[in-house]
Amino acid sequence: MVTDAKNPLGETTCGSLLQKLQEIWDEVGESDEQRDRMLLQLEQECLDVYKRKVELAAKSRAQLLQALSDGKLELSTLQSALGEKSSVGVPEKTSGTIKEQLAAIAPALEQLWKQKEERVTEFSDVQSQIQKIGGEIAGNLSLSETPAVDESDLSLKKLDEYQSQLQDLQKEKSERLHKVLEFVSTVHDLCAVLGIDFYSTVTEVHPSLNDSTGVQSKSISNETLSRLAKTVLALEEDKEQRLHKLQESAAQLIDLWNLMDTPEEERKLFDHVTCNISASVDEVTVPGALAPDLIEQTEIEVERLDQLKSSRMKEIAFKKQGELEEIFARAHIEIDTEAAREKIMELIDSGSVEPTELLADMDDQIAKAKDEALSRKDILDKVEKWMSACEEESWLEDYNRVSKTSISIILPDKKFG
Repeated sequence: MVTDAKNPLGETTCGSLLQKLQEIWDEVGESDEQRDRMLLQLEQECLDVYKRKVELAAKSRAQLLQALSDGKLELSTLQSALGEKSSVGVPEKTSGTIKEQLAAIAPALEQLWKQKEERVTEFSDVQSQIQKIGGEIAGNLSLSETPAVDESDLSLKKLDEYQSQLQDLQKEKSERLHKVLEFVSTVHDLCAVLGIDFYSTVTEVHPSLNDSTGVQSKSISNETLSRLAKTVLALEEDKEQRLHKLQESAAQLIDLWNLMDTPEEERKLFDHVTCNISASVDEVTVPGALAPDLIEQTEIEVERLDQLKSSRMKEIAFKKQGELEEIFARAHIEIDTEAAREKIMELIDSGSVEPTELLADMDDQIAKAKDEALSRKDILDKVEKWMSACEEESWLEDYNRVSKTSISIILPDKKFG
C-alpha cells in the first residue's frame, strides 16, 4: 500500500492518514483480515464520492450545453425581432470549451437584450401616448391598461409608423389644449374679480380642469370646449351687472360723504370701491373687486349713512352756524343766533330743502361774513387801540389815587410815633 510521506507544507494527506491508521492498528493488534475489510470499505466510499462528482460534472456540462443552445437561439430571435442586422459583434463560428463559447456570445446577448428593452420601452411609450391622446380627443379621460407591445416586430419601420400617427394626434391635441387653457385662464381671472371659487366653477365644467384633484390630463373634447365658452359668457355678464351695481352704490357713497363732510380717514376705508366708479368692465381686474360681500358691505354703508344723514346734517349745519356766529362776534355784528338755529332745525326736519343746497347756502353766508369782517378790520383795529389806551389811562389814574391815599395814612402814624 502506497503511503504519502510528510507533506512539504505539513498538511494532512490521504497517505499520512492511512499511515496513522496503520500505526493505530499495530498498537491495537488489529488482524489482517479486519484491516483488509476496512481498507476495502474505504476504497468503496472513495469510489462513491468520485461517482457523485462525475455525475455532477456531467449534469453541469449538459446545463452549459443547453445554455449555449438557448443563447444561440436567443441571438437569432433578437435579431429577427429588431428587424435589422445588429451592429453588435456576434461570432459566426465558435470554438473552444463550452464556457469559452458561452463567454464569446455573452456580450452580444447582453447588448441585444438591452437594445430590445430600449426598443420595447419606445414602442410602449408611443402606443400609450396614442391611446391616451385618442381617448382625450374622444372625451374619454379614464385611464385604461397600457397597450401590449408586439415583441415579435420591434423594427424601426414599425416604430416610425407609430410615431407618425402620434405626431398627428399631438398637433390636434396642442391646438385643443391651447383653446382650453385660454378659456380656463379667463375663467380664473373672472372668478378672482367676482370672488367666486374658481375650482368649483371649472369642476362643474369638467373635473379634469381642477388642478387640485391631481388629474394630469385635461379634457379637450368638443363638449368641454363648448361648456367653457358658455361659462365665460355667463361670468362676463355677471361681472358687468355687478360693476353697474357697485358703481351706483359708490356714487351714492360719495354723495353722502360730501354731504356729511366725512373725514378723509373714513373715506379711505372704501378706496377699493370708489376707485372703480368710472372704470369699464375690462379695466376691473383686481381680485375680489366685485365680490358679493364687498358689494353688500358698500350697500350697508350707504344705508347706514343715509340713516345718519339727518342727525349728521344738523351737526354739520350747527358747526357752520357756530363758525358764522364767531365771525360776526369778532366783527362786532349782532345777529339773532337762536332764530337762525331754529330755522336750520326746521329746514332739515321738514326736508323742504336739499341738504347740499342748505350747506352751500351756509358756506356762502360764511364767505360773505368773512368779507364783511375783513372790510371792518381797519376800523376795529383803531377802536381796539383806542380802547386799550383808555384802559391804560384809567389804570394810571387809579394807581395815582391809591398811591396818594397810602401816603396820607402813613405820615400821621410817624408823627404820633
